[in-house]
Amino acid sequence: MYCHLKQISQRIQLGRIAVVVMDRVAWYFKDGLVEGLDNMVVIRLPPYSPVLNPIEQVWVWLREHKKSKRIFTNFDDILGRVTEAWNAFISCADRVKSFYFMAV
Repeated sequence: MYCHLKQISQRIQLGRIAVVVMDRVAWYFKDGLVEGLDNMVVIRLPPYSPVLNPIEQVWVWLREHKKSKRIFTNFDDILGRVTEAWNAFISCADRVKSFYFMAV
């Protein structure tokens, strides 16, 4: 997780601060997770609150509309179908916005 946060930190414009919202999965929050990442603030969601985490709603949509009960033949099949599902999700800007506003 630290490597991912460090990559985000390196892409932030000078003088800006990134706000990263994360759930409370235990392995995300080892001591010093954001140590040295002074341009980043991590907000931890309350425990057991998937409704506040928009990405959780995206996974539900993807399962219900695209990926539920599929058998994949190989990695390329997985990658292709996941890409297709993601593109279907983001093809409607209003849908993407609605998932954000559900959590606000």
